[in-house]
Amino acid sequence: MANPAMLTAYNVKTKEKNVPIQEAVVSRTAKGGYIAQGHDGKGNKLTALLSEAKALEAIKAGVAKQNW
Repeated sequence: MANPAMLTAYNVKTKEKNVPIQEAVVSRTAKGGYIAQGHDGKGNKLTALLSEAKALEAIKAGVAKQNW
């Protein structure tokens, strides 16, 4: 089973679901939501919207860096 704090996203370019986000950085949006940005290791950028709980869990687990 994968790490529950692992962040995944949909890759629009390759149409793959649940692609792990590498070097993820979690930021706050203008409306107060959370967004994770990173890449898939093949040069494709990935972005995912997150709940507050999932964002803070990923930061605490060391999967993502905090950017606020």
